[in-house]
Amino acid sequence: IGPIFFRQTMVVYLLYIAVALVTFALYRTRWGLRVRAVGEHPKAADTVGIKVNRTRYRTILIGGAIAGMGGAFFTLVSVPQFNREMTGGAGYIALAAVIFGKWDPIRATLAALLFGFASNLQGVLGVLGAREPLPSQFMLMLPYVVTIVAVAGLVGRSRPPAADGIPYQKE
Repeated sequence: IGPIFFRQTMVVYLLYIAVALVTFALYRTRWGLRVRAVGEHPKAADTVGIKVNRTRYRTILIGGAIAGMGGAFFTLVSVPQFNREMTGGAGYIALAAVIFGKWDPIRATLAALLFGFASNLQGVLGVLGAREPLPSQFMLMLPYVVTIVAVAGLVGRSRPPAADGIPYQKE
């Protein structure tokens, strides 16, 4: 367990700190209350004086910065070079982690760790020689099968924010 927690790069620790900060900000600050209000019912948020579009754009910029840290991890730590299609569908797995985590930062992080474990398990089983009884394609699809089973079978009811993806126009 020691190497899991204490032999990581600085980017991994920064991302854990970012999860803690985002969770605190979303659930314990006025800004987080406004962001959640804009996501659930933008018209009501506008009625009380919250600038809906400005709040949405700022939140998108913050989310883009955090996603950029994830991209930095891929290009600087995981594979220290940039290749075309280097993520191999990991963006869809990230969306599945958010859905599986029910739009909560800590739950989504735990779901991402589960899917990352499945991805690494595929590599470890391949090295240990578990490929002989199974074709290599089955080992390659292990992370995606775990993702599909988790999202389709184990989530139950996962409700996104009510105004997710709906543009807001002030009347």
